[in-house]
Amino acid sequence: MSADTAQRPVLVVDFGAQYAQLIARRVREAGVYSEIVPHTASASEIAEKNPVALILSGGPSSVYEEGAPSLDGGIFDLGVPTLGICYGFQVMARALGGEVANTGLREYGATDAVIANEGGVLLGGQPNTQNVWMSHGDQVSRAPEGFEVLASTTDTPVAAFGSDEKCFYGVQWHPEVKHSDHGQEVLENFLHRAAGLASDWNSGNVIEEQVARIREQVGSARVISALSGGVDSAVSTALVHKAIGDQLTAVFVDHGLLRKGEREQVENDYVASTGVRLITVDAADTFLGHLKGVSDPEQKRKIIGREFIRAFEQVQRDLVAEAKAEGEPIKFLVQGTLYPDVVESGGGAGTANIKSHHNVGGLPDDLDFELIEPLRTLFKDEVRAIGRELGLPEAIVGRQPFPGPGLGIRIVGEVTADRLEILREADAIAREELTKAGLDSEIWQCPVVLLADVRSVGVQGDGRTYGHPIVLRPVSSEDAMTADWTRLPYDVLSKISNRITNGVRDVNRVVLDVTSKPPGTIEWE
Repeated sequence: MSADTAQRPVLVVDFGAQYAQLIARRVREAGVYSEIVPHTASASEIAEKNPVALILSGGPSSVYEEGAPSLDGGIFDLGVPTLGICYGFQVMARALGGEVANTGLREYGATDAVIANEGGVLLGGQPNTQNVWMSHGDQVSRAPEGFEVLASTTDTPVAAFGSDEKCFYGVQWHPEVKHSDHGQEVLENFLHRAAGLASDWNSGNVIEEQVARIREQVGSARVISALSGGVDSAVSTALVHKAIGDQLTAVFVDHGLLRKGEREQVENDYVASTGVRLITVDAADTFLGHLKGVSDPEQKRKIIGREFIRAFEQVQRDLVAEAKAEGEPIKFLVQGTLYPDVVESGGGAGTANIKSHHNVGGLPDDLDFELIEPLRTLFKDEVRAIGRELGLPEAIVGRQPFPGPGLGIRIVGEVTADRLEILREADAIAREELTKAGLDSEIWQCPVVLLADVRSVGVQGDGRTYGHPIVLRPVSSEDAMTADWTRLPYDVLSKISNRITNGVRDVNRVVLDVTSKPPGTIEWE
């Protein structure tokens, strides 16, 4: 998003954090405009942007590592209110004369922080003990001179500090994630109370800005869109359609990795609600052929991404042949890439690569399209809001996330037609029971996973069986950057388990994944 020329930004300095964009978004939620800059930006480059405040992000590195991300120390001489978070907190502490220790103690996930000295400007008015979300190995052992310690934990004596005189503050935890109970209050205290910024910006112009940008990028060329039926591709397609109308053709590739009833939903419900021209490609045999014998999840993602592009290139050739010399060339491909897809694929300077996304790390080098990714800087709940503003039905914008590689990455092991059918039936049962129980709006998503290369002994029909386990992975989240497992009612879990083990062949066990993110990802592969 671009700011008004008179709008001075809060700059989020990115140290390769998964959460840099999330921090920027939380700032926007507080009614203050934000932009992201790399940690390599010099003090003069920062000054040129005339920021109203700085936020130093976290990052995957240790401050003691050779080549660890650093910051131009002159930035602290600009007189700009600054908040350090996690790694940025440690960088700030060292730069200003404090000490950071590598004690061997680590804190990951939920941790209790105890507020000291009434919390100061940053933490004032909050509970004396609060749950915060940690992810660090190093820790600040001594605050810089003139700074007041504002919070501590059992293992971290300086978990937050501040200097009202300098308007410099820092916290070891991640206030930007929803699992820090009072995280947004921390950010808003910094923005409004410490830095004195008003809540006078909103993101209501996203659609208008993207429409203008798409029209400028595309001109009179024709465009095809990768429509999977999921929220991301549905909204990105609708947004591009609003911008260029009949220049767009949506392409739905049935790769054989879909859930039960998904093709019908795309071909009927979505087309009826948008009026977009749709072409369906039957490619199940092709995808399964290329996936034969492949068990490695990264390989599967790359194969699926590659074959998606090949399918679109074939559509491009067919459409060109159909139009002959009448129409404009097809130069662009629309994808519903979101920011979590980018950061988990190693996007941004210094960001850790967690997994390839089919829209990002899985694209072939000889890509024959220019990409249009209108949602690339947004998070899922922002995308849903845009979809509703565009008039998409709730059945589409409220749908739970489903990965582009489909059931191919919910089968741990080789993907075969037989295994897909087993998983498809188990997934349909789980979704049906969650809907019956009225739980769809209470969970972010519930991946159903088939452990295809694992078998366990069971008893069914008075006889010994040797079947596969099915894993249920219900999670609660707002943006997929962090997540916790959803505490589903036992009676619902029991119904799902009984129906799957009684009605799905070759399955004799259902298990529940109770891992948060981090350390686990939402999808298993």
